[in-house]
Amino acid sequence: MHAWPASEVPALPGKGRDLEIHDTATQGTITLAPGPVARIYVCGITPYDATHIGHAATYNAFDLVQRVWLDTKRQIHYVQNVTDVDDPLLERALRDGHDWTELAERETALFREDMTALRMLPPQHYIGAVEAIPGIVPLVERLRDAGAAYELDGDVYFSVESDPHFGQVSNLDAEAMRLLSAERGGDPDRPGKKNPLDPMLWMAARPGEPSWDGGSLGRGRPGWHIECVAIALDHLGMGFDIQGGGSDLAFPHHEMGASHAQALTGEFPMAKAYVHAGMVALNGEKMSKSKGNLVFVSALRRAGVDPAAIRLALLSHHYRADWEWTDEVLAEAVARLERWRAAVSRPDGVPADALVEEVREALSRDLDAPAALAAVDRWVDLQLASDEDDESAPGLVSRTVDALLGVAL
Repeated sequence: MHAWPASEVPALPGKGRDLEIHDTATQGTITLAPGPVARIYVCGITPYDATHIGHAATYNAFDLVQRVWLDTKRQIHYVQNVTDVDDPLLERALRDGHDWTELAERETALFREDMTALRMLPPQHYIGAVEAIPGIVPLVERLRDAGAAYELDGDVYFSVESDPHFGQVSNLDAEAMRLLSAERGGDPDRPGKKNPLDPMLWMAARPGEPSWDGGSLGRGRPGWHIECVAIALDHLGMGFDIQGGGSDLAFPHHEMGASHAQALTGEFPMAKAYVHAGMVALNGEKMSKSKGNLVFVSALRRAGVDPAAIRLALLSHHYRADWEWTDEVLAEAVARLERWRAAVSRPDGVPADALVEEVREALSRDLDAPAALAAVDRWVDLQLASDEDDESAPGLVSRTVDALLGVAL
Protein backbone atom coordinates (compact mmCIF):
# COMPACT_ATOMS: atom_id res chain seq x y z
CA MET A 1 0.00 0.00 0.00
CA HIS A 2 1.39 3.40 -0.92
CA ALA A 3 1.33 6.48 1.31
CA TRP A 4 1.09 10.07 0.08
CA PRO A 5 3.68 12.47 -1.38
CA ALA A 6 6.01 14.27 0.98
CA SER A 7 6.25 18.05 1.01
CA GLU A 8 9.77 19.43 1.08
CA VAL A 9 11.03 20.40 4.54
CA PRO A 10 13.34 23.44 4.46
CA ALA A 11 16.68 23.22 6.24
CA LEU A 12 17.20 25.76 9.01
CA PRO A 13 20.46 27.24 10.27
CA GLY A 14 21.94 25.50 13.28
CA LYS A 15 20.54 22.34 14.81
CA GLY A 16 17.37 21.49 16.72
CA ARG A 17 17.05 20.10 20.24
CA ASP A 18 16.31 16.62 21.51
CA LEU A 19 12.67 16.00 22.22
CA GLU A 20 11.23 15.84 25.72
CA ILE A 21 7.94 13.99 25.49
CA HIS A 22 5.23 12.82 27.88
CA ASP A 23 5.28 9.02 28.23
CA THR A 24 1.97 7.43 29.20
CA ALA A 25 3.71 4.36 30.62
CA THR A 26 5.88 6.24 33.13
CA GLN A 27 3.35 9.08 33.47
CA GLY A 28 6.14 11.60 33.17
CA THR A 29 8.29 13.46 30.69
CA ILE A 30 11.31 11.70 29.24
CA THR A 31 14.02 12.92 26.87
CA LEU A 32 14.35 10.90 23.70
CA ALA A 33 17.78 10.86 22.08
CA PRO A 34 17.50 8.34 19.24
CA GLY A 35 20.47 7.23 17.20
CA PRO A 36 21.00 8.45 13.64
CA VAL A 37 17.64 6.92 12.68
CA ALA A 38 14.61 7.66 14.88
CA ARG A 39 11.90 4.98 14.82
CA ILE A 40 8.19 5.70 15.24
CA TYR A 41 4.99 3.71 14.79
CA VAL A 42 1.64 5.52 14.68
CA CYS A 43 -1.63 3.63 14.52
CA GLY A 44 -3.62 4.46 11.41
CA ILE A 45 -7.28 4.72 10.49
CA THR A 46 -9.99 2.12 10.10
CA PRO A 47 -11.20 3.41 6.72
CA TYR A 48 -14.98 3.32 7.00
CA ASP A 49 -15.40 7.10 6.94
CA ALA A 50 -13.45 10.20 5.98
CA THR A 51 -10.74 11.97 7.99
CA HIS A 52 -12.26 14.04 10.78
CA ILE A 53 -10.63 16.76 12.85
CA GLY A 54 -9.89 14.30 15.66
CA HIS A 55 -7.85 12.18 13.25
CA ALA A 56 -6.10 15.27 11.91
CA ALA A 57 -5.17 16.42 15.42
CA THR A 58 -3.56 13.07 16.21
CA TYR A 59 -1.53 12.88 13.00
CA ASN A 60 -0.54 16.52 13.38
CA ALA A 61 1.04 15.68 16.75
CA PHE A 62 3.23 12.98 15.27
CA ASP A 63 4.04 15.10 12.27
CA LEU A 64 5.52 17.59 14.74
CA VAL A 65 7.61 14.77 16.23
CA GLN A 66 9.03 14.07 12.79
CA ARG A 67 9.80 17.73 12.18
CA VAL A 68 11.60 18.10 15.51
CA TRP A 69 13.71 15.03 14.73
CA LEU A 70 14.48 16.20 11.19
CA ASP A 71 15.68 19.50 12.67
CA THR A 72 18.19 17.50 14.75
CA LYS A 73 19.59 16.15 11.45
CA ARG A 74 18.31 12.63 12.07
CA GLN A 75 16.71 10.31 9.59
CA ILE A 76 13.28 8.92 10.46
CA HIS A 77 11.83 5.46 10.04
CA TYR A 78 8.09 6.05 10.34
CA VAL A 79 5.54 3.24 10.02
CA GLN A 80 1.77 3.55 9.95
CA ASN A 81 -0.91 0.91 9.40
CA VAL A 82 -4.38 0.91 7.91
CA THR A 83 -6.91 -1.40 9.59
CA ASP A 84 -8.53 -2.28 6.28
CA VAL A 85 -10.50 -5.21 7.66
CA ASP A 86 -12.33 -4.96 10.99
CA ASP A 87 -15.85 -5.16 12.40
CA PRO A 88 -16.66 -1.40 12.08
CA LEU A 89 -15.64 -1.42 8.42
CA LEU A 90 -17.68 -4.54 7.65
CA GLU A 91 -20.68 -3.17 9.54
CA ARG A 92 -20.58 0.16 7.68
CA ALA A 93 -20.26 -1.58 4.31
CA LEU A 94 -23.22 -3.83 5.10
CA ARG A 95 -25.33 -0.90 6.34
CA ASP A 96 -24.69 1.17 3.21
CA GLY A 97 -24.78 -1.70 0.74
CA HIS A 98 -21.14 -1.28 -0.34
CA ASP A 99 -18.41 -3.79 -1.01
CA TRP A 100 -16.14 -3.59 2.03
CA THR A 101 -12.94 -3.55 -0.02
CA GLU A 102 -14.20 -0.70 -2.20
CA LEU A 103 -15.24 1.27 0.88
CA ALA A 104 -11.81 0.78 2.44
CA GLU A 105 -10.00 1.80 -0.73
CA ARG A 106 -12.16 4.90 -1.24
CA GLU A 107 -11.78 6.20 2.30
CA THR A 108 -8.06 5.43 2.40
CA ALA A 109 -7.62 7.43 -0.81
CA LEU A 110 -9.50 10.35 0.73
CA PHE A 111 -7.33 10.10 3.85
CA ARG A 112 -4.23 10.37 1.65
CA GLU A 113 -5.67 13.48 -0.01
CA ASP A 114 -6.37 15.08 3.37
CA MET A 115 -2.89 14.28 4.68
CA THR A 116 -1.33 15.75 1.53
CA ALA A 117 -3.40 18.93 1.81
CA LEU A 118 -2.44 19.33 5.48
CA ARG A 119 1.22 18.72 4.60
CA MET A 120 1.61 15.80 6.99
CA LEU A 121 4.88 14.00 6.32
CA PRO A 122 4.15 10.45 5.13
CA PRO A 123 5.37 7.19 6.63
CA GLN A 124 8.10 5.24 4.90
CA HIS A 125 5.95 2.13 5.27
CA TYR A 126 2.16 2.37 4.99
CA ILE A 127 0.83 -1.13 5.56
CA GLY A 128 -2.70 -2.51 5.41
CA ALA A 129 -3.85 -5.23 7.77
CA VAL A 130 -4.83 -7.45 4.86
CA GLU A 131 -1.37 -7.34 3.28
CA ALA A 132 0.16 -8.05 6.69
CA ILE A 133 -1.78 -11.32 7.24
CA PRO A 134 1.05 -13.58 5.94
CA GLY A 135 3.26 -12.14 8.68
CA ILE A 136 0.57 -12.23 11.36
CA VAL A 137 -0.27 -15.94 11.15
CA PRO A 138 3.21 -17.16 12.22
CA LEU A 139 3.17 -14.83 15.22
CA VAL A 140 -0.15 -16.18 16.44
CA GLU A 141 1.12 -19.73 15.96
CA ARG A 142 4.25 -18.91 17.96
CA LEU A 143 2.22 -17.46 20.82
CA ARG A 144 -0.07 -20.50 20.84
CA ASP A 145 2.81 -22.97 20.72
CA ALA A 146 4.57 -21.13 23.57
CA GLY A 147 1.47 -21.35 25.79
CA ALA A 148 0.81 -17.61 25.59
CA ALA A 149 -2.39 -18.16 23.58
CA TYR A 150 -5.25 -20.65 23.57
CA GLU A 151 -8.18 -21.69 21.41
CA LEU A 152 -11.83 -21.12 22.23
CA ASP A 153 -14.43 -22.46 19.79
CA GLY A 154 -11.99 -22.03 16.92
CA ASP A 155 -10.91 -18.52 17.89
CA VAL A 156 -7.45 -17.89 19.34
CA TYR A 157 -6.99 -15.64 22.38
CA PHE A 158 -3.88 -14.14 23.92
CA SER A 159 -3.36 -14.79 27.63
CA VAL A 160 -2.55 -11.46 29.26
CA GLU A 161 -1.05 -13.34 32.19
CA SER A 162 1.76 -14.55 29.92
CA ASP A 163 3.33 -11.08 30.00
CA PRO A 164 4.62 -10.02 33.45
CA HIS A 165 4.57 -6.39 32.27
CA PHE A 166 0.90 -6.37 31.30
CA GLY A 167 -0.77 -3.19 32.57
CA GLN A 168 2.35 -1.04 32.52
CA VAL A 169 1.37 1.01 29.46
CA SER A 170 -2.00 2.35 30.60
CA ASN A 171 -1.50 1.92 34.38
CA LEU A 172 -5.19 1.11 34.83
CA ASP A 173 -6.71 -1.22 37.40
CA ALA A 174 -8.49 -4.43 36.37
CA GLU A 175 -12.00 -2.99 36.65
CA ALA A 176 -11.19 0.05 34.54
CA MET A 177 -9.60 -2.24 31.95
CA ARG A 178 -12.67 -4.46 31.87
CA LEU A 179 -15.01 -1.53 31.31
CA LEU A 180 -12.83 -0.11 28.53
CA SER A 181 -12.43 -3.54 26.95
CA ALA A 182 -16.20 -3.85 26.61
CA GLU A 183 -16.44 -0.31 25.25
CA ARG A 184 -13.56 -0.56 22.77
CA GLY A 185 -14.02 -3.78 20.85
CA GLY A 186 -13.21 -6.46 23.43
CA ASP A 187 -15.43 -9.25 24.70
CA PRO A 188 -14.74 -9.52 28.45
CA ASP A 189 -18.00 -11.35 29.13
CA ARG A 190 -17.47 -14.22 26.70
CA PRO A 191 -17.73 -17.55 28.55
CA GLY A 192 -14.70 -19.80 28.47
CA LYS A 193 -11.99 -17.16 28.44
CA LYS A 194 -9.17 -17.65 30.94
CA ASN A 195 -9.18 -13.95 31.80
CA PRO A 196 -11.95 -11.52 30.82
CA LEU A 197 -9.30 -9.15 29.44
CA ASP A 198 -7.73 -11.69 27.07
CA PRO A 199 -7.91 -10.23 23.53
CA MET A 200 -8.53 -12.16 20.33
CA LEU A 201 -5.54 -12.92 18.14
CA TRP A 202 -7.31 -14.84 15.36
CA MET A 203 -11.05 -14.90 14.64
CA ALA A 204 -12.27 -18.09 13.00
CA ALA A 205 -14.19 -17.53 9.76
CA ARG A 206 -17.78 -16.35 10.21
CA PRO A 207 -20.51 -16.87 7.60
CA GLY A 208 -20.71 -13.93 5.20
CA GLU A 209 -17.47 -12.34 6.42
CA PRO A 210 -14.07 -12.25 4.70
CA SER A 211 -11.48 -14.80 5.79
CA TRP A 212 -7.98 -15.89 4.88
CA ASP A 213 -5.90 -19.04 5.12
CA GLY A 214 -4.44 -19.16 8.60
CA GLY A 215 -2.38 -22.31 8.24
CA SER A 216 -2.74 -24.36 11.42
CA LEU A 217 -5.10 -21.69 12.78
CA GLY A 218 -7.72 -22.43 10.12
CA ARG A 219 -9.46 -19.86 7.98
CA GLY A 220 -10.18 -16.54 9.66
CA ARG A 221 -8.86 -13.02 10.12
CA PRO A 222 -6.54 -11.33 12.60
CA GLY A 223 -7.42 -9.52 15.78
CA TRP A 224 -6.86 -5.80 15.98
CA HIS A 225 -3.80 -5.67 18.25
CA ILE A 226 -1.66 -8.38 16.64
CA GLU A 227 -1.97 -6.56 13.31
CA CYS A 228 0.04 -3.57 14.53
CA VAL A 229 2.51 -5.79 16.38
CA ALA A 230 3.34 -7.78 13.25
CA ILE A 231 3.85 -4.63 11.20
CA ALA A 232 5.91 -2.86 13.87
CA LEU A 233 8.18 -5.82 14.57
CA ASP A 234 8.70 -6.45 10.87
CA HIS A 235 9.70 -2.88 10.03
CA LEU A 236 11.05 -1.43 13.30
CA GLY A 237 11.93 -4.26 15.66
CA MET A 238 11.66 -4.01 19.45
CA GLY A 239 12.60 -0.95 21.48
CA PHE A 240 11.63 1.63 18.88
CA ASP A 241 11.38 5.23 20.02
CA ILE A 242 7.66 6.11 19.96
CA GLN A 243 4.41 4.20 19.78
CA GLY A 244 1.78 6.83 19.04
CA GLY A 245 -1.94 7.36 18.61
CA GLY A 246 -4.97 8.93 20.21
CA SER A 247 -5.46 8.67 23.97
CA ASP A 248 -8.27 6.15 23.43
CA LEU A 249 -5.64 3.69 22.15
CA ALA A 250 -3.64 3.50 25.39
CA PHE A 251 -6.04 0.76 26.45
CA PRO A 252 -6.68 -1.72 25.08
CA HIS A 253 -4.77 -1.33 21.83
CA HIS A 254 -1.31 -0.23 22.95
CA GLU A 255 -1.46 -2.18 26.18
CA MET A 256 -2.31 -5.41 24.39
CA GLY A 257 0.11 -4.79 21.55
CA ALA A 258 2.99 -4.26 23.95
CA SER A 259 2.17 -7.51 25.73
CA HIS A 260 1.93 -9.43 22.46
CA ALA A 261 5.35 -8.17 21.38
CA GLN A 262 6.96 -8.74 24.78
CA ALA A 263 5.61 -12.29 25.00
CA LEU A 264 6.87 -13.01 21.48
CA THR A 265 10.37 -11.65 21.95
CA GLY A 266 11.06 -11.84 25.67
CA GLU A 267 12.23 -8.22 25.45
CA PHE A 268 10.90 -5.15 27.29
CA PRO A 269 9.71 -2.57 26.45
CA MET A 270 8.20 -2.67 22.99
CA ALA A 271 8.58 1.12 22.71
CA LYS A 272 10.67 3.62 24.64
CA ALA A 273 7.75 6.04 24.87
CA TYR A 274 3.99 5.67 24.51
CA VAL A 275 2.68 9.01 23.31
CA HIS A 276 -1.02 9.84 23.13
CA ALA A 277 -2.91 12.77 21.65
CA GLY A 278 -6.01 14.21 23.29
CA MET A 279 -9.58 13.91 22.04
CA VAL A 280 -11.42 16.58 20.06
CA ALA A 281 -15.04 17.34 20.94
CA LEU A 282 -17.94 18.92 19.06
CA ASN A 283 -20.97 20.32 20.83
CA GLY A 284 -19.73 19.04 24.18
CA GLU A 285 -19.10 15.42 23.16
CA LYS A 286 -15.99 13.62 21.93
CA MET A 287 -15.91 13.63 18.14
CA SER A 288 -16.55 10.04 17.06
CA LYS A 289 -18.01 8.08 14.20
CA SER A 290 -20.41 6.22 16.48
CA LYS A 291 -21.99 9.51 17.58
CA GLY A 292 -21.91 11.06 14.13
CA ASN A 293 -20.69 14.42 15.47
CA LEU A 294 -17.86 14.80 12.99
CA VAL A 295 -16.18 17.69 11.22
CA PHE A 296 -14.47 16.30 8.13
CA VAL A 297 -11.24 17.74 6.77
CA SER A 298 -12.41 17.08 3.21
CA ALA A 299 -15.67 18.98 3.83
CA LEU A 300 -13.75 21.98 5.14
CA ARG A 301 -11.50 21.88 2.10
CA ARG A 302 -14.49 21.68 -0.25
CA ALA A 303 -15.95 24.71 1.53
CA GLY A 304 -12.84 26.67 0.59
CA VAL A 305 -11.01 26.62 3.93
CA ASP A 306 -7.26 26.91 3.41
CA PRO A 307 -5.60 23.71 4.74
CA ALA A 308 -2.95 25.92 6.36
CA ALA A 309 -5.70 27.48 8.49
CA ILE A 310 -6.96 24.02 9.49
CA ARG A 311 -3.44 23.15 10.54
CA LEU A 312 -3.07 26.35 12.56
CA ALA A 313 -6.35 25.53 14.32
CA LEU A 314 -4.90 22.16 15.31
CA LEU A 315 -1.62 23.71 16.43
CA SER A 316 -3.39 26.21 18.68
CA HIS A 317 -4.08 23.39 21.17
CA HIS A 318 -1.48 21.30 22.99
CA TYR A 319 -1.45 17.82 21.50
CA ARG A 320 -2.23 16.11 24.83
CA ALA A 321 -5.17 18.38 25.63
CA ASP A 322 -8.81 17.48 25.10
CA TRP A 323 -10.46 20.41 23.32
CA GLU A 324 -13.53 21.42 21.37
CA TRP A 325 -13.78 22.35 17.70
CA THR A 326 -15.85 25.50 17.17
CA ASP A 327 -16.39 28.06 14.44
CA GLU A 328 -14.40 30.50 16.60
CA VAL A 329 -11.36 28.18 16.66
CA LEU A 330 -11.33 28.11 12.87
CA ALA A 331 -11.97 31.86 12.54
CA GLU A 332 -9.03 32.63 14.83
CA ALA A 333 -6.80 30.36 12.74
CA VAL A 334 -7.89 32.03 9.50
CA ALA A 335 -7.13 35.47 10.98
CA ARG A 336 -3.75 34.30 12.29
CA LEU A 337 -2.82 32.91 8.87
CA GLU A 338 -3.70 36.23 7.20
CA ARG A 339 -1.54 38.20 9.67
CA TRP A 340 1.40 35.84 9.31
CA ARG A 341 1.25 35.99 5.52
CA ALA A 342 1.00 39.77 5.58
CA ALA A 343 4.06 39.96 7.83
CA VAL A 344 6.29 37.70 5.73
CA SER A 345 5.18 39.33 2.48
CA ARG A 346 7.17 42.48 3.37
CA PRO A 347 10.55 42.70 1.61
CA ASP A 348 12.47 43.10 4.88
CA GLY A 349 11.82 43.44 8.58
CA VAL A 350 12.58 42.49 12.18
CA PRO A 351 15.52 40.06 12.68
CA ALA A 352 14.26 36.52 13.28
CA ASP A 353 17.25 34.50 14.49
CA ALA A 354 15.90 34.47 18.04
CA LEU A 355 12.49 33.36 16.81
CA VAL A 356 13.97 30.20 15.28
CA GLU A 357 15.36 29.22 18.68
CA GLU A 358 12.12 30.09 20.46
CA VAL A 359 10.12 27.79 18.19
CA ARG A 360 12.69 25.03 18.56
CA GLU A 361 12.65 25.37 22.34
CA ALA A 362 8.84 25.29 22.52
CA LEU A 363 8.49 22.18 20.37
CA SER A 364 11.30 20.34 22.17
CA ARG A 365 9.30 20.74 25.41
CA ASP A 366 6.62 18.12 24.82
CA LEU A 367 5.57 19.61 21.47
CA ASP A 368 4.30 22.87 22.93
CA ALA A 369 2.81 24.15 19.67
CA PRO A 370 0.72 26.91 21.32
CA ALA A 371 3.93 28.41 22.73
CA ALA A 372 5.52 28.19 19.28
CA LEU A 373 2.54 29.99 17.75
CA ALA A 374 2.75 32.68 20.42
CA ALA A 375 6.42 33.24 19.58
CA VAL A 376 5.59 33.72 15.89
CA ASP A 377 2.69 36.02 16.85
CA ARG A 378 5.10 38.26 18.78
CA TRP A 379 7.43 38.50 15.80
CA VAL A 380 4.47 39.24 13.51
CA ASP A 381 3.28 42.05 15.80
CA LEU A 382 6.73 43.62 15.75
CA GLN A 383 7.07 43.10 12.02
CA LEU A 384 3.78 44.75 11.15
CA ALA A 385 4.62 47.77 13.34
CA SER A 386 8.31 48.06 12.44
CA ASP A 387 10.41 49.73 9.76
CA GLU A 388 13.53 47.63 10.34
CA ASP A 389 15.33 46.44 7.22
CA ASP A 390 16.68 42.91 7.75
CA GLU A 391 16.19 41.50 4.25
CA SER A 392 16.62 37.88 5.37
CA ALA A 393 14.02 37.95 8.16
CA PRO A 394 10.75 37.28 6.27
CA GLY A 395 12.26 34.34 4.39
CA LEU A 396 13.74 32.86 7.57
CA VAL A 397 10.37 33.09 9.34
CA SER A 398 8.62 31.45 6.39
CA ARG A 399 11.13 28.59 6.37
CA THR A 400 10.89 28.15 10.14
CA VAL A 401 7.10 27.99 10.14
CA ASP A 402 7.22 25.58 7.21
CA ALA A 403 9.96 23.31 8.56
CA LEU A 404 8.86 23.08 12.20
CA LEU A 405 5.10 23.70 12.10
CA GLY A 406 4.22 22.42 8.62
CA VAL A 407 2.44 25.63 7.65
CA ALA A 408 3.14 27.07 4.21
CA LEU A 409 3.13 30.86 4.13
